Amino acid sequence: MKLNAEDYERLVEQLTDLVLERLDEESNRPSFCSTDVKRIVDAGASRIGIVLGETATARDWASLIDHTLLKPEATEDEIRRLCVEAIEYGFASVCVNPFWVKRATEFLKGSKIPVCTVIGFPLGATPSDVKAYETRRVIFDGAKEVDMVINIGALKSGDNCTVEEDIRAVVKVAHEHEVLCKVIIETALLTDDEKIKACIAAKNAGADFVKTSTGFAKGGATVHDVALMRRVVRNELGIKASGGVKSLEDARKMIKAGATRIGASAGVKITKEAEIGKLEQPNSEKEYY
Repeated sequence: MKLNAEDYERLVEQLTDLVLERLDEESNRPSFCSTDVKRIVDAGASRIGIVLGETATARDWASLIDHTLLKPEATEDEIRRLCVEAIEYGFASVCVNPFWVKRATEFLKGSKIPVCTVIGFPLGATPSDVKAYETRRVIFDGAKEVDMVINIGALKSGDNCTVEEDIRAVVKVAHEHEVLCKVIIETALLTDDEKIKACIAAKNAGADFVKTSTGFAKGGATVHDVALMRRVVRNELGIKASGGVKSLEDARKMIKAGATRIGASAGVKITKEAEIGKLEQPNSEKEYY
C-alpha cells in the first residue's frame, strides 16, 4: 500500500519515538540536571511562550534571533553595523566569524548583547583538539556562545563515538567558562537516521543546543528537520534553526516546529515585519517549555 505524505510523516514520527524510547531504556546516562535546565532557559527558551502568544512584539521576536554575518568578505564596517543593529533591535546575540569576535565585543561593550561565533566552520573537518583550542581562543576574545560544526564525515562513516567525543571536546571548554555550546549537524547533508544519531551525540556530549545548518551547504533549516530534532532532544536541549530563514513567516514556522533560537542574516527584516504587522502573530497552541 502506498502511503500519502501525511501518513508517511506520521509513520516517521512513530518510528523515531520508538527508537528514542528504546535508547532511553538502554541508557544509564544521568538525568538532566537543574543547572542544564537553567542554561537552556537563559538561552531563550523562556521566551517561546511569549512569541507564540497573540501579544508578541517585534522585540520578542528579535530576542530569539542570532543576528548573523558569516560571509568571508564581511568588513569591519559591516560588523560594526551588525552590532549597532543588535543593540537597537534587541537580538539574542550577534554571530560572527572568529576573527571578528574581539572587535564585536568592543562594539557591544556596555550592552547586554553577547557575541556568538563558529567553531570548525563551515566543514566540521578540523581535528577535535584544534576545535577545542579554537573555542578557548574565541572565549579569550570575548565570545559567550559558540556554534560548532560536527565531524560530518565521521558521522556518515558510522563512527558515532568520534562524533560524540568531537562535540564533547568543545563542550568541555565552553562550559568551563560558562559559555553556551550549539552543535551544527548540517541537516542538508544527512539522512533522517543520521540526524537522529547526531542529535543523540550532541545530547550525550552535554551540548546546550542542536542547530540545523551552517548556511554554506546545499540547504538550510526545514520544518521537518526542526520537528525531528525536537522529538529527539525533547525538552533537554534548545534548537537553533539556521539557513534560509528570511521572513517572519519562516521564523514563525520554525518556532512552531520546535526551534528556540533562529539564526538569520535577515534579522532586521524579520523584526520589521513583526513590528508593522505584515503577518498575523502565531497562536499559542504549541509550546515546548
